[in-house]
Amino acid sequence: MTNAAQIFTPDYLDEVFPQSRTDAFFEALFGDAEDGAYDIRLRFEKHGPDELAFTFQLHQRPGMCLACNLTYGLPQVFTRHPVLAVAKLAQTLGERIGKIPASWALGATREISRSLHVIPFTIRIA
Repeated sequence: MTNAAQIFTPDYLDEVFPQSRTDAFFEALFGDAEDGAYDIRLRFEKHGPDELAFTFQLHQRPGMCLACNLTYGLPQVFTRHPVLAVAKLAQTLGERIGKIPASWALGATREISRSLHVIPFTIRIA
């Protein structure tokens, strides 16, 4: 594999997982994007011979409380939510390097700081 960090740049990831998807997610959950406590960003972490590792970063919105929201149950929600379309996203990311994803998984939410939580997103490639 070529240098995945050069392929999965923040600009590219913002293109395939745009900010508008966060707003659509909260509109679907709460009826209003303004009620969301965080912005979701997809970021590349690392790659190995048979996997790609990303994170969904949950950045606290101004005036909101990330710690007060139930971010620990989000991996199950993200897995099934049609607005986030994680399975399709895994396919798109795998195709970007000419690979077919064999499987993907979301890990448990980790608290990096009071204003940043992350959900690991691993894609196994064939």
